[in-house]
Amino acid sequence: MGRVRTVPVEPATASTSETPDRRRAAWMAAAQAGDRRTYEKLLADSVALIRVAARRQGVAQDHIDDVVQETLITVHRVRHTYDPTRSYDAWLTAIANRRAIDALRSRGRRDSREVRDDHALDSHPDQHDASAAAESGQRARRLREAIAELPPGQREAVEQLGLRERSLSEAAELTGRNTGALKVNLHRALKALRDRFHGEP
Repeated sequence: MGRVRTVPVEPATASTSETPDRRRAAWMAAAQAGDRRTYEKLLADSVALIRVAARRQGVAQDHIDDVVQETLITVHRVRHTYDPTRSYDAWLTAIANRRAIDALRSRGRRDSREVRDDHALDSHPDQHDASAAAESGQRARRLREAIAELPPGQREAVEQLGLRERSLSEAAELTGRNTGALKVNLHRALKALRDRFHGEP
């Protein structure tokens, strides 16, 4: 199969034979060194790769943007862990695959709950059921808002260890934090959430 050579649309310091993967790896290395413009270009260039990964995992079209957003957030959080000598595309795809699987699991749990709720309402059409569901939704919304207001380290620990149910070692690898720091942040986050909700009706 013949090799296709592409003509760069803008001046580049690298040779024209450089692969897109190596170009993105170089951009990430520059981003790690503090080049913000190159970092923004890299993130924009990564979107198509994330979309491909999400589709391959079976994410529905109307949820792909959510996967893109979650993947870019993760990339930003763990960008310091990337090794520029390795494939950027493989590193990004691994993160995108995890976020896609998270989205599928979340959707599966939601669909399962909706099926059970519909069955319960059909079997026992009681207004108290609807009230309980509305109250549960309000509690969930308040909890999400409270988590969003936590300091970054604490929010990260809650998301990884609590919401995504990752092990300490998985969370440490993904976030670049050691397990001790994650445990401390989780403990402080849970205490802050308990203190916040303790006085609520």
